[in-house]
Amino acid sequence: MSPVAELNVGRDRLLEQQHLLLDDVSWSYYERTLGEIGNRPMRVTYHRGRIEITAPIAEHESGKKHIARLLELLAFELNIPLACFGSTTFRRQDKDAGLEPDECYYLKNALRVRGMKRFDPAIHPAPDLAIEVDITARSIPRQPIYADLGIFELWRYDGHRLSVLLLDESGRYNASPASAALPFLPMDRFEAFIHRMEQDEQPTVLRDFQAWVRTLRPA
Repeated sequence: MSPVAELNVGRDRLLEQQHLLLDDVSWSYYERTLGEIGNRPMRVTYHRGRIEITAPIAEHESGKKHIARLLELLAFELNIPLACFGSTTFRRQDKDAGLEPDECYYLKNALRVRGMKRFDPAIHPAPDLAIEVDITARSIPRQPIYADLGIFELWRYDGHRLSVLLLDESGRYNASPASAALPFLPMDRFEAFIHRMEQDEQPTVLRDFQAWVRTLRPA
């Protein structure tokens, strides 16, 4: 079966099961898969010969958007440079790795990616911050891919807890009580607003969040 035909069969299976995993896949196959999928609402994760294609579920999408709305409102209120690249595909052939973050941002490097149309690791830095909503089990661990891509800070949300993970010199993520990108931000209070976004009327939550953010003092 040709790669395109296999992908079409896999796509039908994906629509039924929300998940497709293939082993022993080449980099060129990964790139063809990205081209075939195009702008369809599917996520493609690739790492060292394994490819996983998933269709996001509602719980996952709402979680990431709640975090994104809060973070982007915070940056607006505090006049923090922020370049938002959503679920852009980030890939590095030299690391045999690629994925689409749930959300990703440039802060200190925001000016360096102004006008970026497509990520090129030879030209552009990795995002300063990525958000990973880990609601459903994935077959391919994504943290090692984020590490291979050089994304220093990762916020992981499992539907209950928001964890800040920072990349160390050995290429591993370690839990941190504070954000490196936003060190002034009390993460426990931020997490509380995520839960409120899930439970209360969002306009009320956003107004309360806005008022709280205005009391913060970035360094």
